[in-house]
Amino acid sequence: MTVRSACLLLAAALSANAALTPEQRAKLPAPANEAVEFKRDIKPIVENSCIKCHGRGRDKGGFVFETRESLLKGGDSGPAVVIGNSAESLLIELVSGLDPGNIMPEKGTKLTDKEVSLMRAWIDQGAKWDQEITFAKKAPLNLHPRTPELPPGKGAPMDRLIESYFKDRKVKVGRAVDDRIFARRVYLDVIGLIPSPDEMEKFTSNKSVNKRAELVHELLERQNDYAQHWMSFWNDALRNDYRGTGYIDGGRKQITGWLYSALAENKPFDQFTRELINPTPQSEGFVKGIVWRGVVNASQAPEMQAAQNISQVFMGVNLKCASCHDSFIDDWTLADAYGLASVFSEKPLELVQCDKPLGKTALVKFLYPELGAIDASAPKEQRLQRLAEVIASPEDGRLSRTIVNRLWARFFGRGLVEPVDEMEQPAWNQDLLDWLAADLVANKYDLKHTINVILSSKAYQLPPVPGAEEAKDDFVFRGPMVRRLSAEQFLDALGRVTGVWSGDAVPEISFARGEKNPIDPSLQELPAKPRWIWSEPSAASKAAAQTVYFRKKLNLPKAPEKGEIIVTCDNSFRLFVNGKEAGASKDFTKPKLIKVAKFLKPGENVIAIAATNDESRPGVKDVDQANPAGLFIYGRVDDMEFGSDTSWRWSAEQTAGWEKMQFDDATWAAASDLGAANIRPWQLGGKLASIVANQDYAADSRAVLANADPLMIALGRPNREQVITTRASTATTLQALELTNGRTLAQRIRAGAENLAQEKDAAALINKLYTAALGRKPTAKELGVARHVVGSETDAEGVEDLLWAICMLPEFQLIR
Repeated sequence: MTVRSACLLLAAALSANAALTPEQRAKLPAPANEAVEFKRDIKPIVENSCIKCHGRGRDKGGFVFETRESLLKGGDSGPAVVIGNSAESLLIELVSGLDPGNIMPEKGTKLTDKEVSLMRAWIDQGAKWDQEITFAKKAPLNLHPRTPELPPGKGAPMDRLIESYFKDRKVKVGRAVDDRIFARRVYLDVIGLIPSPDEMEKFTSNKSVNKRAELVHELLERQNDYAQHWMSFWNDALRNDYRGTGYIDGGRKQITGWLYSALAENKPFDQFTRELINPTPQSEGFVKGIVWRGVVNASQAPEMQAAQNISQVFMGVNLKCASCHDSFIDDWTLADAYGLASVFSEKPLELVQCDKPLGKTALVKFLYPELGAIDASAPKEQRLQRLAEVIASPEDGRLSRTIVNRLWARFFGRGLVEPVDEMEQPAWNQDLLDWLAADLVANKYDLKHTINVILSSKAYQLPPVPGAEEAKDDFVFRGPMVRRLSAEQFLDALGRVTGVWSGDAVPEISFARGEKNPIDPSLQELPAKPRWIWSEPSAASKAAAQTVYFRKKLNLPKAPEKGEIIVTCDNSFRLFVNGKEAGASKDFTKPKLIKVAKFLKPGENVIAIAATNDESRPGVKDVDQANPAGLFIYGRVDDMEFGSDTSWRWSAEQTAGWEKMQFDDATWAAASDLGAANIRPWQLGGKLASIVANQDYAADSRAVLANADPLMIALGRPNREQVITTRASTATTLQALELTNGRTLAQRIRAGAENLAQEKDAAALINKLYTAALGRKPTAKELGVARHVVGSETDAEGVEDLLWAICMLPEFQLIR
């Protein structure tokens, strides 16, 4: 029998009170003429064919095949076996398959004649049963907290546990990796970025004996980088994305602002968990799930999604199968799934099996009642609060084990328990799992503490192990697996090398906390205190339908490294910097962030904007027929800030060259001040504050903050309509095609090559690329080949070829 072979509902067969005809009875396989041993002969048959419906807590039709006593008790239709008389036993009638209308199992492969013969002989010989064998539901594993006794010796507890493991298994491991490999590994694992050449040089030249532990601590303190990197992990797990199914019609809600804040401030994991299960308005998007359009399967009702997501993310339990029917792959039942779903329901839920209502009302319960009860009669708000208390209690050892197991899998490529969503499985080192979990709780659920413990260990510094070897069934830990860069890590690494990042951050994100917090989003004014402006002070109420031209000069001491301008205009605008168009928008409800550093130069610069009001009615000049108009600008160039105010000049006439530096605007009038950011009719203070915050937090526009593009999707970024707790590390055909022929990557590399080709010293450029991408200088052979590719005088095409060659190297794409 295969594992997926569904059992006949034995109860249905029993209730039919069917009996074989004499002719059918004569065809029964004869009992085996040998002594039958239950453990050897019968146990495998029962496990493969019976307990999916009648064991592990399941009692279809009242029949339980878990112990000898429950077997003899029978089901709703009476005894299943007659001891000493297998020919008269209904169980034999069913498994024989002689009556097509009454057969067990109903689907899949029938019992063989030999198996039926063994079953007959077993019954005839008294149905003896080894007392220690039971098919009852197993006691949950990894549920209660435990602090193991540490092996004797010196050193950190984790190192002692790993050394004891190696000793017991006679594992010989290599020496710790060198500084460059360690630095690249830990940078990518903590903040998701490859170290810059300066950062790499600073670390490798450091003579401190504790420099590796110091580096881990230093990276964990980089709040913004840490938060952005780990947002990808939690976005996957919490189904949080910036667009997609459910957002258009309001059936789904982002938790991005809450999530960033929680990571930036290192919110204790028990509190993090409670705020997701019993949510605040900012965190409710996860537990509310997705309201799907149209008719959906009952297992996708929002309450059931909540049960599935909470159990998987925080308890390492997969309830998806049990949301439709009793699971075929584990012990969870339909009643278990609906019991948890009922905690999130406003009214009692009816059990629905594969979209067939069963006419039974679910009983409110937690998956593990031994951890705490939930009052079914309590209002929903109290039930959610109680569930959050139970799951986030120190007595719930599953929560702490699940998250430290996920962290271990993240850093080593394979969990202590594998798969990571099957926490009912034993760990390959139970003491290590238990100690890490207990240590997390003892340190007030500080995830950064646990990350620091793991990454500062000797185990983390071991040489990389090929993934195929680590994935074997008879797994023995030897060190971190070789891992592929995630989609976000790959794109950010490319950004580090080329200066071409992932574009503007998603504008709806609202960051409230973190280092360099420039603004409280609740404020109505921005740091530079810009104002809404227009050509006349009455424009906030009504203005003519026309285009108004605005200009402002900036004097810069040097070419800027960074420069962004946020603009919104009712109704639309076009932005020019030193005569070149830099950006435009026709939606004043979404302030637009435009990067302008590449258009700016030392000395005098001019920012010019063509601002149009009510372009849908061109030619309307009667102010009484017109609508409000306003232009709002906030800019930051390096450390200098500026905004829209009365220093801007305007004209209603479009004169040739008006947007260029040399144009004389002496006859233009001063702009009129309409008011602060949050005045009516726009009320955009919150959005403007948010996008200013994005400017700092999304420095260099990292991939985590961008909507998915074809390259990210090919590299494994999921659509996040389901909980995703691990991403595949094995390269796929789609990835190979996208990495070699994809337009998205080609455009980025081409743009990067144009940036880099400004360096005309070929040797300097090659060294710069190798140290930025790989953390080392090129070998003599690599330098020779690269100089041939780039040419004696660098050009964009040659640099583009070199970039392709470097970015396709396993050394670039893998974490070793």
